[in-house]
Order: sequence, then C-alpha cells, then structure tokens
Amino acid sequence: MSSLVRGRHYPEDRYHGETGEATAWLHRPGGQPDTQTRGGVTCEYLATGEQTEGRFGLYRWSFGADESGPDAHFHRAISEQFYVLSGSVRIFDGKAWVEAGPGDFVYVPEGGIHGFRGGDFAQMLLMFSPGAPREEYFETLARGEPMDPEERAAFMLRHDTYWV
Repeated sequence: MSSLVRGRHYPEDRYHGETGEATAWLHRPGGQPDTQTRGGVTCEYLATGEQTEGRFGLYRWSFGADESGPDAHFHRAISEQFYVLSGSVRIFDGKAWVEAGPGDFVYVPEGGIHGFRGGDFAQMLLMFSPGAPREEYFETLARGEPMDPEERAAFMLRHDTYWV
C-alpha cells in the first residue's frame, strides 16, 4: 500500500519482506568504456535498465576533442536527465541552445524536445527513466553501421527517438 506524504503518494511497495536484503551492488570506474566512437566519444554503463529492473538507466558520457552530439529530438516513453560533471555542454531545451557547466542539471520529461552538444573532453551523466534498453542504440551508432533510410527510421522508432 502506498504512503501519503504532504498530499503526494509514494509508489506501491515493490519489496514485501520484513527485514530488508543485502542486494546493493557497486560499479567501479576503470577498464575500457562500454562504447567508443571514432570521434573519441565514450559511454560507460553505470546502471542499465536491465540491472535496475527497468527503473532507470545511468551512463557516463565523455565527449571527444571535437564537438558532437544529437540534434533536436524527443522520446515518447522515457524522460532524459543530464548532469554535467566537467567542461561545457550545450543543451537544446526545445527553444534554444543553453550552456551547461559542472553541477548543472537538466530534466527533460517525455515528449520534451532536446539535444546536446559537447567537446573538449567534457563529461556528463545521462539518465533515462524508466530504464529503457539504450545500450543497443549507443553501440549501433558508435559502430557507424550503414543504414538505408527505412532501416534508420525503424531503428529510431524501436529506440523511441523522434527527430524534429
């Protein structure tokens, strides 16, 4: 049963035990990034949707020397969050490109038009909620696999990405 706090409800309980469980896990940095493009952009999978049982997906995105990033798009099923760790990242907020620096956080709800651009080895955390299977999306784009327009459209639709 959900609990009421200041007029808002907690979600329904997902754990029904009495004593709690030792189920936490730790991701340590190091090793090879999970994806890497020819331009030097890397993505480290900190917590995938599969690992979090679909609650969220969290990734460390590291830009290369040159500016890169996706143009304006939106998602129907997932929200996207950005937290800049270092450097400068430009975020499209649906109206304009804004500069975000270390400590800046941007939340984009489902349907929110957004894009991002960074370079000069900037880093940010990128989170999706709920935890969609974004890894195949990142890996396919990083490999630069050729797709004809119909294949690309189907790929984007499968990964909840709608370009504007």
